[in-house]
Amino acid sequence: MGSGQFDKAAILSYDISDVEAQSPTFKISKEEIAGLKAAFASPGSAFQTGFTVGGDKFVAIKADDRSLYGKKGKEGIVVVKAVSCVMVAHHGEAVQTTNAATVVENLVDYINNPR
Repeated sequence: MGSGQFDKAAILSYDISDVEAQSPTFKISKEEIAGLKAAFASPGSAFQTGFTVGGDKFVAIKADDRSLYGKKGKEGIVVVKAVSCVMVAHHGEAVQTTNAATVVENLVDYINNPR
């Protein structure tokens, strides 16, 4: 959150089963968590159906076994798996998804390979 790229964020458990921490205004339901887990298991399905986080439906613009990026208008969501958790970060209209994604991806790289 300190980067200024995000307006709300959450940390999910490593197995994508529960929320470990979240911004006060960012609520992710059990159904949404299950949807993210399914999207990681079958990334191609995310492009067909999108995914929902925090009550908002996002169109998938990237989906693979590590990262999910979604757009809803000019807002976006970045979800990236680390070895010990899953980072979820929402950005508002003034931020580009590519800039926001770089911050999350670099954080996950650091978590995975601390120096």
